[in-house]
Amino acid sequence: MDYIWAFIIGGIICVIGQILMDKTSFTPAKILVSFVTVGVILGALNIYDVLVDIGGEGARVPLPGFGYVLAKATMKEVDSQGLIGAFIGGIRGSAGGVAASIVFGYIMALIFNPKTKK
Repeated sequence: MDYIWAFIIGGIICVIGQILMDKTSFTPAKILVSFVTVGVILGALNIYDVLVDIGGEGARVPLPGFGYVLAKATMKEVDSQGLIGAFIGGIRGSAGGVAASIVFGYIMALIFNPKTKK
């Protein structure tokens, strides 16, 4: 049942993104920034925790999940380090995911022949 809920929650987030792309004049960059910002705000208010409890990785993997991770890591570091935690929390919380993205992106670029769009 966990897989089904992850699929449903992740799918709803993706549907919202697709609707924004189809029905508004937002650029993909604006949607990306909006999703991360919404994730930070909902994570800071502990509202996104409900989605994570229900959807698990289906809520953590999309862009709002990245914002959620930033908010939670920053709040944890502020509690333990004080004001300096506001500056280092997001970096510590997201470092593993960002590093993995870079490494796997590089590996895929080596395996496949990337081309620029024309």
